[in-house]
Amino acid sequence: MRVAIIGGGPGGLYAAALLKRLDPARDITVWERNAPDETFGFGVVLSDETLGGIEHADPVVYEALQRDFVRWDDIDIVHRGVTHRSGGHGFAALGRRRLLEILHDRCRSLGVELDFRTEAPHPDTLCAEYDLVIAADGVNSTTRATHADVFEPQVTTHRCRYIWLAADFPFDAFRFEIAETEHGVMQLHGYPYAADASTVIVEMREEVWKAAGFDDVTPQESIDRCAKIFAEALRGRPLRSNNSAWTTFRTVVNGRWSNGNVVLLGDAAHTAHFSIGSGTKLAVEDALALAACLREQPTLETALAAYEEERKPVVASTQRAARASLEWFENLRLHLDQPPRQFAFNLLTRSRRVTHDNLRLRDAHFTEAVEREFGCPPGTPPMFTPFRLRGLTLRNRVVVSPMDMYSATDGVPGDFHLVHLGARALGGAGLVMTEMVCVSEEGRITPGCAGLYTGRQAEAWRRITDFVHGQAPGTAIGVQLGHSGRKGSTKLMWEGMDEPLPRGNWPLVAASPLPYKAGSQTPRQLSRAQLTDIREQFTAAAWRAARAGFDLLELHCAHGYLLSGFLSPLTNRRTDAYGGSPEGRLRFPLEVFDAVRAVWPAERPMTVRISATDWAEGGTTAEDAVEIARAFAAHGADAIDVSTGQVVAGERPEFGRSYQTPFADRIRNSVSVPVIAVGAISSWDDVNSLILAGRTDLCALGRPHLYDPHWTLHAAAEQGYEGPGVAWPAPYRAGSQRPQTGRTDAPKPRLSLGD
Repeated sequence: MRVAIIGGGPGGLYAAALLKRLDPARDITVWERNAPDETFGFGVVLSDETLGGIEHADPVVYEALQRDFVRWDDIDIVHRGVTHRSGGHGFAALGRRRLLEILHDRCRSLGVELDFRTEAPHPDTLCAEYDLVIAADGVNSTTRATHADVFEPQVTTHRCRYIWLAADFPFDAFRFEIAETEHGVMQLHGYPYAADASTVIVEMREEVWKAAGFDDVTPQESIDRCAKIFAEALRGRPLRSNNSAWTTFRTVVNGRWSNGNVVLLGDAAHTAHFSIGSGTKLAVEDALALAACLREQPTLETALAAYEEERKPVVASTQRAARASLEWFENLRLHLDQPPRQFAFNLLTRSRRVTHDNLRLRDAHFTEAVEREFGCPPGTPPMFTPFRLRGLTLRNRVVVSPMDMYSATDGVPGDFHLVHLGARALGGAGLVMTEMVCVSEEGRITPGCAGLYTGRQAEAWRRITDFVHGQAPGTAIGVQLGHSGRKGSTKLMWEGMDEPLPRGNWPLVAASPLPYKAGSQTPRQLSRAQLTDIREQFTAAAWRAARAGFDLLELHCAHGYLLSGFLSPLTNRRTDAYGGSPEGRLRFPLEVFDAVRAVWPAERPMTVRISATDWAEGGTTAEDAVEIARAFAAHGADAIDVSTGQVVAGERPEFGRSYQTPFADRIRNSVSVPVIAVGAISSWDDVNSLILAGRTDLCALGRPHLYDPHWTLHAAAEQGYEGPGVAWPAPYRAGSQRPQTGRTDAPKPRLSLGD
C-alpha cells in the first residue's frame, strides 16, 4: 500500500508512524509545507486516556513523551483578586516543537519519507497515484475545500479573538485569570509545558478587542499590552510570540470524512475549542483509530467507513462540550457577580464534562466549600435545598416537566392522569406539572388533550390535586395553560406526531395564516375580537385552575403553540399592533399574561414557558429570548421556564446533554429572574451541577420521570440523603434502600506471572 499524508502536524506524523510500524512494507510519504521546527502555538496537553492509547500502540513514542512531560493536578481560578484552587484534575503537557521532534525521529527510524518545505501535490493527483491519501492539512484544509460537495463542511466562526503566546517560567497550575478592564472582560488561559515555560492564551470578545485598540497596533505592541494587563499572573515578566497573531476560533464539522481513497484527520475533519483540551489530542486519537481500522477491516472502503463510524460520535460529544465551554467564555460577563467560589465552580463545570459528583471525587474540600457558600446544610446535595416562588416554597429543586399524555376524553382527565401525576408526586419531586391543559375545545392539539374549559374538567382536576396534597404532602402541583394555535387538530403522538387528523378536524387559528408544515391545515388569522375571546378563555381556565387547587400556573408561550406563534418572527407576519416589532409580537402574550395574573390568586406563583430559540434562520434568537423574558418578568412572572424550538418544522436543533441550559443560564444572569432549565437533563449529578453553578434555579425533567416515577426518591437514596428536601411516603419507606443484587465481580487472580 502506498500512503500519502498531507500535513506534517502531530496527527499526520503519528498516523504515518503507526501505519508503517504495523506494516513496514507500506510506502508512506508525508508532505509538510513548513520547516520541521515551524509550528503554531507552544504547548500541547494530552489526557491520560490518549496517553494510554499511545502506550499500547507505540511504546517507543510513549517513552519519549514520558521523559519530557510536565505533569500537574491543580487549576487556579483568579477573579477580582481572589484565587481559588481545585486539585485532582491531572494534566500532562509538553512543548509542541518537542512533540514534533519525537514524531519526526520515530517516522525516520521506521522509514517514513518526510518532505518539508514542500507543498503536497494536488489531492486529485495523489488520489490517482496512491492507495490511501490522509488529509491532515488542518483547519484550512485544501483537500476538504477541493471536494466540499462530498465532505459537506460546516464552519462556524465564533465571537472571541485570541492569541497564543508564551512566558519563560512555569505556572504551578492550570490558570484561568479574569481581567475586568475599561474596555470589557478579558481572560487568560495558562499552563506549563516545560520546566521553564508556559503557554499563555489571551482571549476576549471581538468588540472588547476592538475597543482596546488591538486591531490597530503592531504585533509586539499587542504582546506588550497583554503582558501589562496580566502582569500579576505573569509576575511582571514579558510574553513572547511564535509568529502569533490574533485569530477567531472556527468550529469545523463535516458531513462525511472520506471520499474514495481520501480520508480527513484532525483539524481537517473537526475542531474543538482549546478551552477544553487540545486539538492535538483529537488528531492523535484519530490516527490511532484509523490505523486500527485499517488493520481490522478487509478492505480500504470498509476501514474508512469503520473509522468514521467509530470517531464521529466521540468527536461530536467533544465538540458539544467544547461549544458549551467556548460559549461560556463568550458570555463570561454574565457570571462576574457570582460569589467567588461559585464562579470558580461554574467555570470548572462549564463544559458539563466535569460535574458536581466528579469534582467532589477530585477535590472534596473545594466542592464542600462551594456548597457551604451556596447555603447547603451539611450533607445536603444542592438539588435538595428549598426554593421559594412568591407564597410557595418548594422543598427541592426537581420539577416533573409538562408532558402531553393525549389520554383525556372530551378534555376530562381520568384515572390515567390520576395515576400518572399521582405516581410522580409520590416520587419526591418538589413540583409536578400537568401537561399543556387547553383553554378551549378548539385549542386542543389532539382529541386526547386535557382541558379546563368546563366545570366537569375542573372537578376531575380537583380529584388529582386533592390526591397530591393528601398523599404526597410537601409536593406542589402546577398547571400549564395553553392553546394549540396552528399546531392543533392532529393525531395522537404515537399515531403520527403533528399529522392532521384523517377526519373530524376543527378549524385552526393563529397569529398569521401559515400552516405548520406541508400538508398541515392553514389557520385563520385572529381578528381583534377573536383575540379578546381567547384572552377570556385563558382567564376562565385560570379561574377554574385556582378553584381546582393548583399551587402554580404556567402560561405556555413556547413550542409554536398559539402564544408562541405571536412571539416568533417566523410565525407572526401581522402588520397591525400585534405584529412587526418585538414589542408588537409581545403585545398579545403579555395581555393574556396580565389577564390571567389578575384572576390567579396573588399568593400563588405564575411562570411562563418560552422557546428561547427557534433553531432556524430569521427566528427568535438567544438575545431575543432575554428581552422576551425581561418583558414577562416586568409584568410579574415569578420564573421563566426556558425551553427551545418546536416552533417551525424546518428547525435544526443542536441536541446534546443539557443542551438547552445555556439559554436558561443567559436569561437568569441577564434579567435576574428565576429560571427553570429543561432539555436532556438526565441525572441527579446534572441537577446538582446546574443548581450549584448558578445556571438555573429549578430543573425540569421529563423522560427520566417516565422511565422512573420515583426518580427523585432514588436520587436521594443514591446520594445517601435523608433530610427534609424529600420524603418517602410511609408505605414506601421499606424501599428506601437499594435492593441487594447477586455478586457480579469475579475474584481477582492470586498470582500473575510475566513472560
